[in-house]
Amino acid sequence: METPVLSGLARRIVQEGILSSEAASKASQQAAQDKIPFITHLVQRKLADAKSLAMVCADEFGYPYFDLAALEKEAQPSELVSEKLIRQHNVMPLFKRGSRLYLALSDPTNQQALSDIQFNTGLMTDAVIVEDDKLHNAIEKYLDNPTGGLGDITDNDLDELDVQAVKDDEKQEGGSDADDAPIVRFVNKMLLDAVRMGSSDLHFEPYEKVYRVRFRTDGVLHEVAKPPQQLGVRIAARLKVMSSMDLAERRKPQDGRIKLKISKNKAIDFRVNTLPTLWGEKVVLRILDSESAKMGIDALGYEDDQKEMYLAALARPQGMILVTGPTGSGKTVSLYTGLNILNTTERNISTAEDPAEINLEGINQVNVNNKVGLGFAEALRAFLRQDPDVIMVGEIRDGETAEIAIQAANTGHLVFSTLHTNDAPSAFTRLIGMGTEPFLVADAIEAIMAQRLVRTLCPECKTEQEVSKDYLLKVDFPPTQISNAKFWHGTGCDVCGERGYQGRTGIYELLLNSEAIQALVIDRAAATVIGQQARSEGMLTLRDYGWNRALAGVTSIEEVLRVTQAAEDPEAEPKENF
Repeated sequence: METPVLSGLARRIVQEGILSSEAASKASQQAAQDKIPFITHLVQRKLADAKSLAMVCADEFGYPYFDLAALEKEAQPSELVSEKLIRQHNVMPLFKRGSRLYLALSDPTNQQALSDIQFNTGLMTDAVIVEDDKLHNAIEKYLDNPTGGLGDITDNDLDELDVQAVKDDEKQEGGSDADDAPIVRFVNKMLLDAVRMGSSDLHFEPYEKVYRVRFRTDGVLHEVAKPPQQLGVRIAARLKVMSSMDLAERRKPQDGRIKLKISKNKAIDFRVNTLPTLWGEKVVLRILDSESAKMGIDALGYEDDQKEMYLAALARPQGMILVTGPTGSGKTVSLYTGLNILNTTERNISTAEDPAEINLEGINQVNVNNKVGLGFAEALRAFLRQDPDVIMVGEIRDGETAEIAIQAANTGHLVFSTLHTNDAPSAFTRLIGMGTEPFLVADAIEAIMAQRLVRTLCPECKTEQEVSKDYLLKVDFPPTQISNAKFWHGTGCDVCGERGYQGRTGIYELLLNSEAIQALVIDRAAATVIGQQARSEGMLTLRDYGWNRALAGVTSIEEVLRVTQAAEDPEAEPKENF
């Protein structure tokens, strides 16, 4: 076996005994493929300790090391470096001394960052090495990230928040009720609280005798406020004004968008929908996160072999990659993470979405609009006349869209799309049920990935949990693993808001097409038969993957059961059997 050729930094890391030469070479290649710095890849994959890497980098390049825990935020210069440069190069201004600007970075090989910022600011730039994981968090706080930088906004600032409607061509009518200061303050507070909590959706719900506000946090709805029921109409009116909807129209659903500017550097986008109900208009807001697709494939939580299979599917020149799962299961983020990997100057990428939630530079994004005759099928036909390499269809909803997408996949294009099915094998039968010929489906599909999001246990209050053997057998836990199985659960603390969970991660069921599966699809075999064949070829089911996450202490057994719908009868409730 040939000795891998390593760069200076990678070679030094090997010499220090942090990694073997083979591991360093593989990590270097993978980092280049994922378009992330070598140091960041090592830290994200937990291949090396962030502090040890920082010390080696500082010594190798002769730069000083700085512990970000000792950083005085008041000493940091503000508005010297643009947010674009900070995010592009993953650097942060530490302090300014005369005409010299000291920049925190974790990748000392990124000399371009020093040059670009020097040119942009007119200051001499000096590098200071910091730990990679701490740097990411520090940058988000420095830029007033929604999860950390809103603490400076007080109740006195609620009236002054800059709210912009994304669309301004709608007719606006309304009275003073929507602009009353108490209503404005309440709505602004709800929006900010949702962002602070890391919620994904806000529900403003009218009922006969009560009005309530709920947030969906980590996939679960929680009631957060009960304003007086008579204020419901004015709250809905305020939200419609913010999103440039027609105030006079209360009989039909409406869609809009809000851009909430919370600081000079940070704005939060919301997608807004109204629905006429028996007791008034219900308004639901979805918080849109444009950065989620740029977090890298390692942040999605794949097993190593699944990650390799997904990357192998992405490397194919043609075929179809499907992602399935219910609404809110992270399908869009998974698709865009794949598109981000493929997003190079050599490829022409076009997407049709309803609507486009994630903005990604270098990709041609189209919002479908059925009112003007631009549906998924029409957008697909247009794409095929635009010399595409990669096509993404937000969702395959009908036979016409399915047929065009499959034809595109069979004629030299890589096609991404989503379906609403419970598992991966069911995607074959769903496409055939839409009227597509089985042999075309069998030939076009390269990979199908079913996914769910499970809540991750809070690291501060996670404790080991006793689970009975009888219960594990009852929920189909692998009998061979019971003897050594350990599980954890969250008891609740101030950090996680007494929920026991903090954040979410994905569990996946990745099916790669094979000759045996193709034969079954052509014969119109049932999804269960296709699933059996896929499992015999090594496919992990959603449940299997969930068990692995629970055994690793990432999530709890009851969370796996909740998400994979294991407990079909009341007797199988987890908490009653522990």
